[in-house]
Amino acid sequence: MQEAVDGLSRELAAIRTGRANPAIVENIMVDYHGMPVPLHQIAAISTPEANLIIIQPWERSSLRSIEKAILKSNVGINPLSDANAIRMVIPPLSEERRLELAKLVSKKVEERRVVLRNIRRDCIGKLRGMEKDKEISQDELKTATKQVDEISDSFVAKATEIGQNKEKEVKEI
Repeated sequence: MQEAVDGLSRELAAIRTGRANPAIVENIMVDYHGMPVPLHQIAAISTPEANLIIIQPWERSSLRSIEKAILKSNVGINPLSDANAIRMVIPPLSEERRLELAKLVSKKVEERRVVLRNIRRDCIGKLRGMEKDKEISQDELKTATKQVDEISDSFVAKATEIGQNKEKEVKEI
């Protein structure tokens, strides 16, 4: 369940807001000497200003392939290249785009809630199987089921909170 919530955090970090965030570009796959490699492994990514991402490749020869990968990735930001680095100015989001992104955040949060509920269902199914095989008593089954429900509810609440924070961030001007 913790992995599902952590995965949600990583997924939502990649959603663009009006603010610069290295997570927007760090997992873009770049063709590096014939192999696809995540951008963060071949370049330093920094955000010196609230609306600027700077990508400095460790090898100048990879500058062109990084630029192509960013253009192909559909992040919605055009890279500006100079001799040593790529600059990406984050434009302010339109109200329409903010609403689209908020819907996307809600969708991703709901997908993770479904994952968490499936994990809960599987755990309770295993507990019932153990009770059926006489490995645990009915009282132990009830206690364990209650614990699984409490744990599941806490993780669903965490996922919801993460989603609400991201929605607030997306809707912020």
